[in-house]
Amino acid sequence: MKVRIGAEATEEEASAIASALAQHVGSEVNVYVGDADEPTVTWSETEEPIEDDLGPTEREEKLWEEIEEIKAGGPEKYKERLAEKGKLFVRDRLDLWFGDDGLKFEDGRFAEFDAEDKLPADGLLTGAAEFEGRDVHFMANDFTVKAGSMAAKGVEKFLRMQQRALQSGNPVLYLMDSSGGRIDQQTGFFANREGIGKYYYNHSMLSGRVPQICVLYGPCIAGAAYTPMFADFTIMVEGMSAMAIASPRMVKMVTGEDISMQDLGGAQMHAEHSGSADLVARNEEHARELVSDLITYLPNKAHEKPPRSEPRAPKLSPNGIDEVIPQSPNRAYDMTDVIERVVDAGSYFELRPDFGKEIITAFAKIDGRPVGIVANQPAQRSGAIFPDAAEKAAEFIWKCDAFEVPLLYLCDTPGFMAGSQVEKDAILEKGKKMIYATSSATVPKQSVVVRKAYGAGIYAMSGPAYDPQSVIALPSGEIGIMGPEAAINAVYANKLNAIEDEEERAQREQELREEYREDIDAHRMASEMVIDDIVPPSTLREELVNRFEFYADMEKSLPDKKHGTIL
Repeated sequence: MKVRIGAEATEEEASAIASALAQHVGSEVNVYVGDADEPTVTWSETEEPIEDDLGPTEREEKLWEEIEEIKAGGPEKYKERLAEKGKLFVRDRLDLWFGDDGLKFEDGRFAEFDAEDKLPADGLLTGAAEFEGRDVHFMANDFTVKAGSMAAKGVEKFLRMQQRALQSGNPVLYLMDSSGGRIDQQTGFFANREGIGKYYYNHSMLSGRVPQICVLYGPCIAGAAYTPMFADFTIMVEGMSAMAIASPRMVKMVTGEDISMQDLGGAQMHAEHSGSADLVARNEEHARELVSDLITYLPNKAHEKPPRSEPRAPKLSPNGIDEVIPQSPNRAYDMTDVIERVVDAGSYFELRPDFGKEIITAFAKIDGRPVGIVANQPAQRSGAIFPDAAEKAAEFIWKCDAFEVPLLYLCDTPGFMAGSQVEKDAILEKGKKMIYATSSATVPKQSVVVRKAYGAGIYAMSGPAYDPQSVIALPSGEIGIMGPEAAINAVYANKLNAIEDEEERAQREQELREEYREDIDAHRMASEMVIDDIVPPSTLREELVNRFEFYADMEKSLPDKKHGTIL
């Protein structure tokens, strides 16, 4: 903007005019004095607000006081109890997670502010934040307000947050510390169309749409326990968190069983027995660290690929792989010794390590690319697949497929376990789910026959019939209906028993064993094109880098149907 003023005006007067006009018009102002060809003063709109004498009004100051009152949470005596249990106050917890600048905004802060029994934020905080460079939605219970219990206004906030996550496609963090629904206030939120039951409907709609990650900070009972169950990943804090369908008091009333909260639904119980806890944290800080690692393997939402990172060499040399794997199919070894020689150093991130230990389910990175690893663990019951391990693997495969994480199967198993107990524990039902998940996964799959691949184990581990992009073997690999000992017993038992001389019988048995192993050897499988290749163990990492890179943009679809009926 150009302005010309009288020749008698001073430079100070020109500056004052330029400043005032710049504030008003919001653009650069050039003031010319008299007939000057060049502007005497040029004034641009500044990025910083121009100070004036106007300050906060009494109305605004009152609002700030109300906000501070809300942020203070419940009574001080309840905050003191948090400290006794080693827990953070909810707003301190948000500071830990998001820092000073990470919290973008909070919704529903004034919920129940005008109620007769004033309940700050109705005991539930929701909003948006930045976590490790990612935009996320969050909810967090305030245990100082009615023990983090849920009622109408808090439920409304929770539902709005979920519905906005469906629209935005950003991950959701549930920071849970809730005693459940407020029984004395259930009218208006329990059975309503938009009541607490809608939580789980929304969880179901969000499932596979965006990652849902839940951290438990206290005993979450009844309805509150379903959110961690619906979440894709659940982290419990040792000695602090628990979840159960009913409290110990209710259990005793219904069944007569006298049990502590930790024994009923504590972190170790869910990590080792139910499998409901993916990870157990030592404390609040460790829980945040676990989630900050976990999220690096996941995209923001469905149909996006997980973020890649800078490649790193493996922790252990790939040259040692063959030495790690015993030639005898019956000798135990730790499969993580193989994994650490294939994946990027520091990237191995195991989930449910204490549940279904015969199968490893873990995220890792290969040349900076996130992958999901499903690996038999010969160090645990010879790597046989038990019901819990099959179910764990099925759920992990399903999550990897939902979030575009390629799958790497490392096979070394005698197959599914047999016996009356595993039948009672639904080995067929849970084994079916693992095979179904492997069959239906459309992400790139690479299957490696590390050593033994017997029985239906090769099916569950994405063998040739399950449409993997490749099936490769190490020279120690074997694929057969059963192992040599079982096969000889099944086919030749009568003939061997007919040989009276023990030395002759032992020699014949060894010959049969060697003949059988030649028949199931990886070289025979490669010769007959059952598998794609046999690779030198020292090149396994390089082989997988190349195969995952080549098939990264592969397109695979399922038959046109509403959905399968297995999971």
